[in-house]
Amino acid sequence: MSSETSTPYTPASTSTTVPGNETVSLMEEIKKYKTEALIEYLQKEEDLGLDDDDFEIICKQKVNGRTFFKITKEELRSAGLGLGPATALVDFAKECKDKKLRSFSSYLSLSEVLAEYGYDSDGIDSILLFSPLTYEIKEDNEILKRCMEEILGRLCSYGTLQLDSLEAMRNEYVVALLHASIYIVMDLTDKELSMRPQYGIVGEESRGWVDYAIKTLSVITKDKQHKVLIGIAQNIKQLKSTCKTNKRKRKRGADDFNYLYGIVTTGQNWHFLLYSPRKISKASDTAYSIKFTKKALDPNSEKYQSLCKSVRKVLGIIVGLLKDKACAEEEPERKRVRIEGYQLKK
Repeated sequence: MSSETSTPYTPASTSTTVPGNETVSLMEEIKKYKTEALIEYLQKEEDLGLDDDDFEIICKQKVNGRTFFKITKEELRSAGLGLGPATALVDFAKECKDKKLRSFSSYLSLSEVLAEYGYDSDGIDSILLFSPLTYEIKEDNEILKRCMEEILGRLCSYGTLQLDSLEAMRNEYVVALLHASIYIVMDLTDKELSMRPQYGIVGEESRGWVDYAIKTLSVITKDKQHKVLIGIAQNIKQLKSTCKTNKRKRKRGADDFNYLYGIVTTGQNWHFLLYSPRKISKASDTAYSIKFTKKALDPNSEKYQSLCKSVRKVLGIIVGLLKDKACAEEEPERKRVRIEGYQLKK
């Protein structure tokens, strides 16, 4: 996207809390959109065949999500739209009324989600492995030093982080690593990156809020305490929805080799996923762990050294994945080579 309202973001974590198979119509979601958000959404619907002139008319007439479903073809024609665009918009509005979307938080079974990708399993053991691109972060890296200062400050205030610690407390550590990763990637690539909390995603079959969305990059999902498998299931659905909504600028034929990275974390334990259409891979059979313990406040202790080492390891992976996406070329052939190279057999 070229602006805050048009740049593709990859979602970053489920925070909806409604259980069960909650569904709403696509119309109810679109009704919430202001004019700019509505135009952004319609731009992603390539089949509508709308051009910049059509969107300029919608903007000038201040059509928002709520009025979109009340406007008639005749009114659109009188506003300056051609017969084709006016008909397409009215028909699309009717389709949205009947289309149901399921919330990300309603996916509570990993086996249900994995079945879509040919896995007959309720765990991650059967998922193929990929080798994550990792960037080596030196001990004297200034951004790493600031990250460690933030972490130690949190440890001083909160004490040891436990699996049953409050979600808000765990967020503090997750955000420290994410921001540090973004700053390092910006230094390495000279590209502008940003992160949005509580970012809404509306896909073709699912919708909801994600904890953190990193501009043009990977999806991060923070699971609820130790429910890692549920977090992975919901993260896969977020990645799928994001992949669909980010296809507007892709060339035809590129979708099969598009890919996104996902992160499922409790703050302590970090899982990394690779998503491409019809394929799911994981970086490791076990989580990458960081032990945020108050004993690490002593800079001369083994706990401090262990904390530094594990933070550098996780940061290196996140930086490697973000750097890869930030610099990825858009040619389908290059993406094909990357995806086929990543799919490793166990």
